[in-house]
Amino acid sequence: MNALRMLFLSIAGVIALGIWLTGFDKAHWLLYVPVAFLTFAAVTGICPGLIFWSRLGYRNEPLSCELPGGKK
Repeated sequence: MNALRMLFLSIAGVIALGIWLTGFDKAHWLLYVPVAFLTFAAVTGICPGLIFWSRLGYRNEPLSCELPGGKK
């Protein structure tokens, strides 16, 4: 599992924990959508949000994590 997929899974976990602490019956249904999408992206490697924004014309550029001095 790469770092981006782990990020998706951890964000989904934090949102789900917030819903659980609030109460499943008190949380609005819209709060479950990002949890479902992020969990899907973490498990399959396909990010629906990335596909959506790419089709709207935004470029999908790889992340550049350069350290000071030009080293990666």
